[in-house]
Amino acid sequence: MTAETSQTLDRGLRVLKLLADTDHGLTVTELSTKLGVNRTVVYRLLATLEQHALIRRDLGGRARVGLGVLRLGRQVHPLVREVAMPALRSLAEDIGATAHLTLVDGADALAVAVVEPTWTDYHVAYRAGFRHPLDRGAAGKAILAARQHPMTDPGYTLTHGELEAGACGAAAPLLGVTGVEGSVGVVMLSDVVPERVGARVVEAAREVADALR
Repeated sequence: MTAETSQTLDRGLRVLKLLADTDHGLTVTELSTKLGVNRTVVYRLLATLEQHALIRRDLGGRARVGLGVLRLGRQVHPLVREVAMPALRSLAEDIGATAHLTLVDGADALAVAVVEPTWTDYHVAYRAGFRHPLDRGAAGKAILAARQHPMTDPGYTLTHGELEAGACGAAAPLLGVTGVEGSVGVVMLSDVVPERVGARVVEAAREVADALR
């Protein structure tokens, strides 16, 4: 801690992080041990966070992340979209295909940013807000590949005709970005994805990930 930081706020944020990392919640005693502070301090922190709906306590007294966190989370999409746009524009223009940033939304893949190329005669129409199951399409499968191999770089994923007949896709996951699970990809009308597209998509995903860190 430095003179410019708030110890109480720091502890409150640590509580939220600890609760976010568990599915079954934590008791006051468990939080007290993990934070290295007495139970009275933890009670005060939980009471304050509960007033803002950032945590909730079940009948057994275990604290869990509250629904208020979801309201804060809704503001993440516009921020991530803004950060990703330069890399998406460059990717779309370079490849001549529709580029997109996709984030996980429950069990779905949700396109939160889309950029279409300006110089092509035709391209796939793909809109922000489009969603599909994670196990269909390059964007979702790239995310699942990163989940399955968390300690390695899974590279890029290719698919053909899974979301739209005659369209193929290439996508690479965002790696090393805390709290953001997603991918960057392109979709094009083609029988095969040109060889250089995969490497270019991986490069764009790294650019977006670097900008978000």
